[in-house]
Amino acid sequence: MNSPVTGGPLSGLRVLELAAIGPVPFACMLLADLGAEVVRVDRPGVPRAFGTWHRVLDRGRRSVALDLKDPAAVEALLRLVEGADILVEGYRPGVCERLGIGPDVCLARNPRLVYGRMTGWGQQGPLAQAPGHDINYLALSGALHAMGRAGGPPVVPLNLLGDFAGGGLPLAFGVLAAVEERHRSGLGQVVDAAIVDGTAALLGMLAGMTAAGEWRPERGVNLLDGGAPFYDVYLCADGRYVAVGALEDRFYAALLDGLGLAPDEVPDRTDRAGWPVLRARLAACFLTRSRDGWAAAFEGTEACVTPVLTLEEAVEHPHHRARGCTTVRPTESSGPRRYRDSGAWRGRGCRVRRGCWVRLGWRARRGCWRCRPRRVWRVRLGWRVRGGCWVRVGWRVRWACRVWGAVSRSGRSSRRAAACRRSPARPGTASDRSAPAHSCGGWHSAGPDRRR
Repeated sequence: MNSPVTGGPLSGLRVLELAAIGPVPFACMLLADLGAEVVRVDRPGVPRAFGTWHRVLDRGRRSVALDLKDPAAVEALLRLVEGADILVEGYRPGVCERLGIGPDVCLARNPRLVYGRMTGWGQQGPLAQAPGHDINYLALSGALHAMGRAGGPPVVPLNLLGDFAGGGLPLAFGVLAAVEERHRSGLGQVVDAAIVDGTAALLGMLAGMTAAGEWRPERGVNLLDGGAPFYDVYLCADGRYVAVGALEDRFYAALLDGLGLAPDEVPDRTDRAGWPVLRARLAACFLTRSRDGWAAAFEGTEACVTPVLTLEEAVEHPHHRARGCTTVRPTESSGPRRYRDSGAWRGRGCRVRRGCWVRLGWRARRGCWRCRPRRVWRVRLGWRVRGGCWVRVGWRVRWACRVWGAVSRSGRSSRRAAACRRSPARPGTASDRSAPAHSCGGWHSAGPDRRR
C-alpha cells in the first residue's frame, strides 16, 4: 500500500526569485507546485509591471521587499543566497552585476548555488541589450511566420509559445538539471535561458519537416497549420467551433462516419489538389448542427472531434473537474475567481507553512483543506502556527522574522518587531491587510499574497 504524500518531490529545495514578469514567475510557480520553498524578492513601493496578471503565477510562495539599490538590502539578499539552492532573475544582461548580485558574487558566497538567468535574447549577442516581448522573440525565431491562414498575416499565439513554452519551461528544466549535476560535482553553475533559444528547440520537428520537403514556407497549406481539412477548426450552426484532428486513417474514417459521409463521396485526402473540395464538404456538414450537438455525436468515437471551449467553459468541463486541474477559490472580488491550477501540490501534507496568515473565511494556503478537510480545525481564527505552538496574530517570535535564518537582526528590524509585539492586529483589520514588508528581511507583511 502506498504511503501518503507529505511533500512534493522538490521538498526542501530553497529558491530565491527576483520578481519579474512572464517566464520567471511561471517557472517558479512550477517549482513551488512541486514542493520547493520559493521566496520572491519584490521592490518596495514600486508596483510590478502587469502585477495583477500574475496572481495565479505567484501562488505557492512568500515574498519579501528589498531595495537592491541599498547596500544593506544587497547584503541581506546575499545572506539569503548563502542558504538558497537556486536563484532566478529576469533582468536585462548586466543589471545584476551592476547591483552587486551577479553570478560571480553570489557563487562566491555560496559555491553550490544554481544561478538561473531568464532573458528574451540571451546574455550575449547583438540583441542582448535590446528590449522585447514574446511577439518579438517569436518573430525572429521563425515561429511566428509559420502560423496563420493561407494568404493572411501571421497569427499571434498569445504568449503561450514564447514566454511559457520557450522561456519558463526551459528555465525550470535547466535549473533542476543543474541541481542534479550538483550532486556529482558539489558545485553550482549559471543557467542562461533565453526565449529565442527555447523557441528554436520547439521548432526542431518543423525544421526537420522543412528539410525533408514536407513543409512549405507558405502559411495555411501544410499538414499541421490548418492547411489540411482533416486538421482544422470548423464553424457550427450556433456560431461556435469544433476542432478536428483526424490525422490517422482510422480516425479519419470515424470522422466521415460521424458526418454521414462515405469515403467515395469525398476526394482522396492524400491528394492536396482535392483539399479545397474536401474542406467545403466538411464545412457544410458541420454547419448543420450546433457545437454541443456535434460534441455529443462524436463522444466515445475515435474521430478526434472536440468542442472549442472558452476559458469559463473549460473550467466546468467534466474531464478537468475529474482530474482536479481547475479550482474555484474565494478572492477579495465580488465573486469567485476561476483560474487554472496544476494541482501538483494537492495532498502535500497537512502542515501549515511558516508565515501563512489565517483569517476567518480563509483556509491555510498550503494547509490540509484539499487533502484532509477533517484537520482544518487546527487552523484557528486569530492565530498563527509555529510548528506545534500557537502564536497570536500581531506577535512575532524571533524565528518568524527570518527567511531560512539567514538575515541578521538589525536595530530597525528589532524596532519593527517590537512594534508588532506592542500592537497586536486582529484578523481582517486594516493593519492585517496592509502592513508593508520591509528591507530588513523580516516577515512583517500580511499582504494578500499569503492569504489567497
